[in-house]
Amino acid sequence: ASLLLASRSYAKAKGGGKPAASTSNRGKVRVKDPKGVASEDASASGESAASAGGADEIDAEFEMPTDPLPPTYDPALDVGPGGRPLFAFTDTFASFSHRGVNAYVDFTLDEWKAMLPEGLPAGMMKEFQDTRRCAVMVRESFLDLRDNFRRIVDPAITAKRKDTKRQIILDGPRSCGKSIALAMLVHWARTEGWLVFYVPQGKDWTHGGFFYRNTYSDLFDTPVLAGKVLQDFLKYNETRLQQLPCQIFEPIPLGEGTGVGMMKGADTVEMPEGSTLYDLIQTGITHSHAAVGVVVRLRKELSLVKDVPVLFAIDQYNSWFTFTEYQEPVTVRSCRSIHAKELTTVNAYRSMLHNDMMVGAFSHSTAVGKLRQELPDVPSDARLIFPRYTVDEAETVCHYYMRQKIIRRESFSEEKWKKIYYLSNGNGSEMRWLAAFI
Repeated sequence: ASLLLASRSYAKAKGGGKPAASTSNRGKVRVKDPKGVASEDASASGESAASAGGADEIDAEFEMPTDPLPPTYDPALDVGPGGRPLFAFTDTFASFSHRGVNAYVDFTLDEWKAMLPEGLPAGMMKEFQDTRRCAVMVRESFLDLRDNFRRIVDPAITAKRKDTKRQIILDGPRSCGKSIALAMLVHWARTEGWLVFYVPQGKDWTHGGFFYRNTYSDLFDTPVLAGKVLQDFLKYNETRLQQLPCQIFEPIPLGEGTGVGMMKGADTVEMPEGSTLYDLIQTGITHSHAAVGVVVRLRKELSLVKDVPVLFAIDQYNSWFTFTEYQEPVTVRSCRSIHAKELTTVNAYRSMLHNDMMVGAFSHSTAVGKLRQELPDVPSDARLIFPRYTVDEAETVCHYYMRQKIIRRESFSEEKWKKIYYLSNGNGSEMRWLAAFI
């Protein structure tokens, strides 16, 4: 209770401070009395309880942080643990060494969206919103992930280190930073000139949109989703794709268009000699009948690219091992749930049994259920447990929150930030929520 009452300077009890109409982003915190019964008429008893000082009921209203932020960069304020700089002034994650970990890299939201036009993870956007700054901390676990793929494409480094993995699944507790680390990896790979196929929300591949059974493959096609996948892939990679020629010229099968059925008089489409991957993708975007076939062909083409490193980065990867929201009628009164492996697009991209570089991040926020340890089409040693914050990382995070006025500077102490760390067990989102009560 004392932790709750020690609120921020902008968190004031009802009736004392700003008028109710001065802000719209309020939320109520209701605390039960010792008997476990919540107040039924908190508005009537709030003032009397506050004056008595020993009431059984509390009805406090807290405002979101609205204090003016300090200057963007101020050497007197940008101080981390032990007097180290809190921010690293760089425009890429490539320059970081393991001696420079636990420093924040600051980009604008436009810069993030320019590098990741497919979309940003929800956890990253929440962090940006609450801290009112688009900065991320470079963690040791991220550098290990980055260095793994750096060693694969750098022969000089590969000769020294043999313990590299081409396929990795990022697993771990909820809100430990898997999606943010994957987004940072994509950012780094693209600044290095790699061709990255990034799916920020793999669950979208199994939920929503038009679907039908393909009579030729006996799988289910999702042409609306396929068209969006092609459009997203073009957003950042358009220039590079115009330079990469197609290497497969077999006919691409046509399916149903979005709401228009099968194309009359044609079952396939062929790419002419000299076509590029950009031309291939444009074919799928322009003709919805070919969208699913082009997505499948694109997967095969990307495996043959040798001029530039290719990375597949799939967030919410665990959604591809469970049932979708689609159902197929079985009888007049019953339907059967369709598994993700029965979707043509998922079936083409899910497997990790190949020699391509691929990272999949599990998302436990999507509530798809816990999967077994050994998954089909996945190497047995691919799973990597991503850790929660360490004590050193948590200390840096709390200094950053104090810098962004989530934590009051006059209330900050080592004892208090350690309480937050141990209460949350290093969970990132819980630490951010608890920090407001210092």
